[in-house]
Amino acid sequence: MESKETVDVNFEVSGKIFGAHKLILAARSPVFEAQFFGSLNYEGTTESIVVDEIEPRVFSALLHFIYTDSLPHDANQKHCEMPSIAMMQHLLVAADRYAIDKLKSICEENLCKRITDRTVATTLALAEQHNCPQLRAFFLNYAANPQNLVQIALTDGFAHLLLSCPEVIKELRRKLKTINH
Repeated sequence: MESKETVDVNFEVSGKIFGAHKLILAARSPVFEAQFFGSLNYEGTTESIVVDEIEPRVFSALLHFIYTDSLPHDANQKHCEMPSIAMMQHLLVAADRYAIDKLKSICEENLCKRITDRTVATTLALAEQHNCPQLRAFFLNYAANPQNLVQIALTDGFAHLLLSCPEVIKELRRKLKTINH
């Protein structure tokens, strides 16, 4: 990843350029494999691909995982700490986009370990939108506790959850009914 001489693909993410190697990316992601060697193949030698809807720091972390099979440390935290919850949420979306199941699973596990009232609604929406049934179930069970739900309902993310994921709200109501009966 660091060697610019052997790079055969460049990604432009919000004006920042990331060099990479097609074979490595394709070996770790079926999406990259299709993009470089399948029906989505682009012509040319060193290609430049514009990546939308991902922040540069998230794309950098995605590449780090592809190359090292480990999570990078968040630059804003001490060296030994895990990336922030927000970074885990963004990485989950990126992992889903590029079908990197191992990273997606690591993000889900990390989010479950670090659940807070403030993150429940946004993480539930992500779980619903990015097909994460275990993450969804874990966070729904947490939200179904009436004491937790009072605090969750006060968060900004809860309004978004109400509007964007009505099925999650229906299931939450069913869970609350079974608890109250």
